[in-house]
Amino acid sequence: MEFTGERVIPEKMKITNGLLLEHIARYHFAMHYAKGRVLDLACGAGYGSSIVAKAKKKEISELLAVDISVETIQYAKQHYYHPLVKYEKGDAEDPDLPNKIGLFDMIMSFETLEHLEDEQAFMTNLFHLLKPNGTLVISTPFGTGRGYPTNEPFHIHQLNEDEFGSLFNEYSSKQFYFQKGVLVEPKRDGIHYPIGIAVCTK
Repeated sequence: MEFTGERVIPEKMKITNGLLLEHIARYHFAMHYAKGRVLDLACGAGYGSSIVAKAKKKEISELLAVDISVETIQYAKQHYYHPLVKYEKGDAEDPDLPNKIGLFDMIMSFETLEHLEDEQAFMTNLFHLLKPNGTLVISTPFGTGRGYPTNEPFHIHQLNEDEFGSLFNEYSSKQFYFQKGVLVEPKRDGIHYPIGIAVCTK
């Protein structure tokens, strides 16, 4: 099966592939916040949803994994089945998405923002999809900023650190972490971090 766009497919990559290791590290970071009804928005091939469901099976009641690609969802169903995980096609920018899939105790969405034309629709959906006191864990690669071109063919743009930080003012609390390879940590001086991660409580 061929995939369009930017996809991480573990079966097609070496175990030492840096991109694969970065993605897995984000899911391992996020799993500590997973409980109740969980949403993985823009889930890709499904391996991350499966990782979290297996590790947190006693704390999760359901994990809904949503992606815009029908082919990707079919692949996820075939390769990453787990009884707690339901794979479903959906559009992260669809204003009716909260009405279609309901509310969640925890939402994770990794490397999604940079692919979207309507960033505000996506952020509004995330807020409306989250239950009161729910937790959002979201990541994006840093770049030159909104509206500027990138070297990545599938990225609309890449936010800078300040732009990313300004997206979460509606939340009651927010913490920022930074990723370099498999390392995810609070920001330290003198280190260039290519990826930012926000952990927010509604």
